[in-house]
Amino acid sequence: MHGTSHAGDPKPLKMFAGLPELGISNGEDLKETLTNCTEPLKAIDQFQMENGILLPTLQSALPFLDLHGTPRLEFHQSVFDELREKLMERVATIAEGKDEDRYVKLEELLEKSFPLVKMPSIQPIVMQVLKHLPKVPEKKLKQVMADKELYKVCAVEVKRQIWQDNQALFGDEVSPLLKQYIVEKEAALFSSDLSILHNFFSPSPKTRRQGEVVLKLTQMIGKNVKLYDMVLQFLRTLFLRTRNVHYCTLRAELLMSLHDLDISEICSVDPCHKFSWCLDACIREKFVDAKRARELQGFLDGVKKGQEQVLGDLSMILCDPFACNTLVLSTVRNLQELLSQDALPRDSPELLLLLRMLSLGQGAWDMIDSQVFKEPRMDLEVVTRFLPAMMSIVVDDYTFTVEQKLPSEEKTSLTYPTTLPETFSRYIQENRVACEIGLYYVLHIAKQRNKNALQRLLPALVDTYNDMAFGDIFLHLLTGHLTLLSDEFGSEEFCTAVFDNFLLTSFSRSENVHRHCLRLLNHLHQKVLVSYMETLMKTLEPPKQSSESVKELYTLLKEKLEASKKSPPEPEEAPSLDLGLHPVTVPSTPSTPTTPL
Repeated sequence: MHGTSHAGDPKPLKMFAGLPELGISNGEDLKETLTNCTEPLKAIDQFQMENGILLPTLQSALPFLDLHGTPRLEFHQSVFDELREKLMERVATIAEGKDEDRYVKLEELLEKSFPLVKMPSIQPIVMQVLKHLPKVPEKKLKQVMADKELYKVCAVEVKRQIWQDNQALFGDEVSPLLKQYIVEKEAALFSSDLSILHNFFSPSPKTRRQGEVVLKLTQMIGKNVKLYDMVLQFLRTLFLRTRNVHYCTLRAELLMSLHDLDISEICSVDPCHKFSWCLDACIREKFVDAKRARELQGFLDGVKKGQEQVLGDLSMILCDPFACNTLVLSTVRNLQELLSQDALPRDSPELLLLLRMLSLGQGAWDMIDSQVFKEPRMDLEVVTRFLPAMMSIVVDDYTFTVEQKLPSEEKTSLTYPTTLPETFSRYIQENRVACEIGLYYVLHIAKQRNKNALQRLLPALVDTYNDMAFGDIFLHLLTGHLTLLSDEFGSEEFCTAVFDNFLLTSFSRSENVHRHCLRLLNHLHQKVLVSYMETLMKTLEPPKQSSESVKELYTLLKEKLEASKKSPPEPEEAPSLDLGLHPVTVPSTPSTPTTPL
């Protein structure tokens, strides 16, 4: 018998386990036949006759294959492969058909084929049947779940049916993906590429949803509401445990990824769907226009009595850094508009709505933790006292600029103010929303390359609400914005403002600040005053207990400095970038980016 395995080889015997249950002979039967027979060759012929392809016309043709030296195994294997492909196609056709009894047929086929599920050559057929059954019999699901190898190879459609009743098992599958997601987000914040044009917030929402983790989770959930709810529960739990706002981003991205695929089974039952959809459009434009502002307000005002729990999910969606970034950018832009119209913040309904949404997002953790679902009360003094104080800083700056342009005989002895209004400093220490707006105002100043205002504001950031100024998101943005002022680092006064008066006040107790300092210096070390750079290198030398990433950044900086001593740098071309204040216009098409800061 050409190509037959040795009867004593246990592996093939195991491979053909399950055949006797279906009344088909296997290696064990052949072994027994050969052990008990007197004429082995006749016994083999008989075995081939009984177990070969039962087609009378084939018998006379087989000797021709022998003459061509084609082993019988090869012939049978090719026929088998062909039949298997046909059967798998037929299973898919039956499942996609309209027959009322289509699933009955598939269940019958499953009953017949399941005993051979461990046979590698038959396994794909069994898996194909399982995949196309919307409800696999409980007993079969348990058998698949109990066998690691079977569980590993079964289709995601089958796994979904297993997961929906096994939260712990689903958690084990999802957990590494959630960890990977956080690692990727944090890596982006510490990226070695410092730029105002390409930063953490640059990718569009649609681009972000093409990320590996979001796509995998979307596929794992399919149209299964129960699994979607489980993932949301995992995200809430992890957000509560870690306070990591990237889980809020994933919550919004997951919903919008299902929206992109038109999974109405889930989108129609998530009460946040329309709110997220509208907010997603704002994030895409990096601006909340008046029309969308009214829509968003309608959703918030429409939360009915008894449904307040939805506020927990809405607050989590608003806590997403991408949403928060859009809301604060829109707030700063709104304030510019009010200034140009000589209007007060309290008279702008759009501004009040932005603050309301910021407040709801900033209060997400407290709300989910306390399970008290009501909108946090907004401190009206943010509008009546803090924002006017912030505007007065703008006015000071404007007055000084105008003064400088006057003919010398009309100039007064006005010097640039160095102190800040007490109300401004107090509010960025005590109020979360005020602090967020204050930080973005600093970025706005940096984007205008306004050195004087920046030197005035940076010392105030040493003491902010919950140390927000030393958070990774703000430092990532600030370091990118500071590249626009790279030439200013040649002056000791500016270096002192950035490092001594701000960054270095916290780096020894916060390793992330240490990393951001080194990121910044790796980018613009050639611009920093040489004597100041030497002092900085001594100050920033990592202690023994520092992480590898800090040590690597420091070593890299050291190497760059040594290399630049040998070959002086070529003059760099400044990036061409229009950073003046633009008149506020609402984009007419989604493709027109509007970056207010």
